[in-house]
Amino acid sequence: MGGLGGSLTGLDALTYDEKSLGAQRPGGVRATVRYPAGPIASMAAPKLVRKMKFDRLEIFTGNANPALAEEICQHMGVPLGKATVTQFMDGEIRLQILENVRGADVFVVQPTCTPVDRNLFELLLMIDALRRASADRITAVLPYYGYARQDRKDKPRVPISAKLVASLLEAAGVDRILALDLHAAPIQGFFDVPVDHLFAAPVMIEHYWSRMELPRLTVVSPDAGGVERARAFAKRLNAPLAIIDKRREDANVAEVMHIIGDVRDRNCLMVDDLIDTAGTLIKGVDALMAHGAASVSACATHAVLSGPAIERIENSALTQVVFSNSIPLRDGARECSRIKVVSVAQLLARAIESIHQETSVSTLFV
Repeated sequence: MGGLGGSLTGLDALTYDEKSLGAQRPGGVRATVRYPAGPIASMAAPKLVRKMKFDRLEIFTGNANPALAEEICQHMGVPLGKATVTQFMDGEIRLQILENVRGADVFVVQPTCTPVDRNLFELLLMIDALRRASADRITAVLPYYGYARQDRKDKPRVPISAKLVASLLEAAGVDRILALDLHAAPIQGFFDVPVDHLFAAPVMIEHYWSRMELPRLTVVSPDAGGVERARAFAKRLNAPLAIIDKRREDANVAEVMHIIGDVRDRNCLMVDDLIDTAGTLIKGVDALMAHGAASVSACATHAVLSGPAIERIENSALTQVVFSNSIPLRDGARECSRIKVVSVAQLLARAIESIHQETSVSTLFV
């Protein structure tokens, strides 16, 4: 090639690295300058084309919900990373990453559901192993965030467990968090690393829109804390909103359920982030039916379903309960005809892709 004023022959375009031309962006981020064919001296200002920082994407999972991780990989067209997660004879977790992750952008899909402590520790050990293997960035994908219900000190001498879990993840070496329907949104503030907080609402709303066999629909929040979530559903489904107000009038007196809104002869849809023992859910169902509701169904992101939850659902007036697959269903729940599962794998796959490509995830929100 001759001087810079000459022409470029045999090429449609040349790519120069800014560093080779004496330019460097703040923070060391490098870009390229593309020069079209023809004399450089006669062209306008060069166009900057940003290089993607992470070239290689890897997805790993522990034993908490491998089916969800596999489905995410299918949507993204990438293989699931190979890792061994077993245990020693004394019960300690034995973990090994079986492929090279040096310089990779790694995502670990692991809900911290039952058994909570084991699944959480699998996640911590996997993050530590990836960090020591020189992964460039590690993102913990948490379809379910365990210990989220202990998010404040509401009694004397109690821990803030949600904050402790956040500190443990950061100490292990996580660079970013991708969470789904945190029990309390302020948990994001417990982290000093970036947090992307997704909601399963788009998946749930699409499920009900595609069916829409419920005329005269009213969306119901089971308590005052879930009003914002229920309002988003009601808005997208063009339905009115009702709220269940729980009050304990006196000590040793059962809770009184006040219904705010009109539910008489309405098909009610109760919306929550999780269902644990289903006690609150069933009380709400009974209150709605007592106030003249035509039918009551429910949806929740996380199927915790501990204790007598499944028995309570089967023996209730509920028409149907829809969960996401953020947590694998217990055996008894799989056999329950009133429980239906919708997948959030595509939602999480799109979020992972956006994070990897460093584009906005805001399009995934309701």
